[in-house]
Amino acid sequence: MFSQPLARDAGVTSSANMNSLPGQATPQGTAEYQKRHASPSAPGHFRALQGLSLSSIGIGTYLGSDDDADDTRYRDAVVRALERGLNVIDTAINYRSQRSERAVGAALRLASERGLARRDQVVVATKGGYLPFDGRRPRDFRAYLEETWMKPGVFTVQDLVAGCHCMTPRYLKDQLGRSLQNLGLQTIDVYYLHNPETQLDEVPRPEFLRRLRAAFETLEAACAEGKIGLYGTATWNGYRERPGAPGHLALRELTDLAREVAGDGHHLRALQLPYNLAMPEAFVLPTQEARGRPAPLLEAAAEAGIYVMTSASILQGRLARGLPAEVRQKLDPRLPSDAQRALQFVRSTPGVGTALAGMKRLEHVDENAGVAAVDPTAPETIRSLFQ
Repeated sequence: MFSQPLARDAGVTSSANMNSLPGQATPQGTAEYQKRHASPSAPGHFRALQGLSLSSIGIGTYLGSDDDADDTRYRDAVVRALERGLNVIDTAINYRSQRSERAVGAALRLASERGLARRDQVVVATKGGYLPFDGRRPRDFRAYLEETWMKPGVFTVQDLVAGCHCMTPRYLKDQLGRSLQNLGLQTIDVYYLHNPETQLDEVPRPEFLRRLRAAFETLEAACAEGKIGLYGTATWNGYRERPGAPGHLALRELTDLAREVAGDGHHLRALQLPYNLAMPEAFVLPTQEARGRPAPLLEAAAEAGIYVMTSASILQGRLARGLPAEVRQKLDPRLPSDAQRALQFVRSTPGVGTALAGMKRLEHVDENAGVAAVDPTAPETIRSLFQ
């Protein structure tokens, strides 16, 4: 039986009462999870990242209000997702003023207590870079900025970009510590620099690369300390921009930086970007380089050995209805909803590891998890949609 909605007294919003879960996702643990969910999942539902087994569909926690009701909805949704064979959870410290991280932490603890998923069976990803509020938006942002970050010396005015973004070593250490506390974890499996291209709006590219290198040094040190398993970049425009555009991110340039910092054993092994039927750039637009020629991001990431998670897989619900009949037929007529077909398109695209979809309602978790019972659509069919 699937779990029922959970009572609100399980400690969603308070990180202080969350016992820290030891360990991290492991090859053995995630393999056991995959085996347990082999049925009704179809072959191809689980994919490999550094020996880990990750579900092809993951739960996102971005949208919603900064209130107890959405805290509970997200907690319940994450528990249901783990019960339905989705072992990838994506969040960020700034999502819902740190409340999404705290809801995820409460869900992980409950899932462990109920025997639905152990810590070593779940891949948890979060992000740092944007300034987070604490529980709710402050009445006086300037005072909050001063008291929380400036007076303690976490960063200076010169470190802050666009009034909201920072990726200095001291700031990242601060954010990582807060995320570990919010999530109630000893180790975060995937830690992303959140939209680092934001810096390029105000910082010259040489300075941006210097800051990025310092961030990678900080994250490599966190890997060595066991605070994170691996790291990457979660972006919106950066990888989809054409070369030469002011905000363009070149994946090869980033991997070269990581190699300078830590050699071939670097931990820059994941990235996230938007990809869906309405935003197909990662698959069709040659914004990167692979094998010495222009190539789409998904091809370049595969060559570099970097796992890709996609955000906005259903474009925040806008692709959940009204798909053209030809697209419906090609993606899989057995799937009963357009939301499922849109998700099937993303998870079936060559080079995509995990398609993330925001889910805070149990019925949406059940609907999206149902896609895992269907074989991925053939690559040639995905390509035919763009011919």
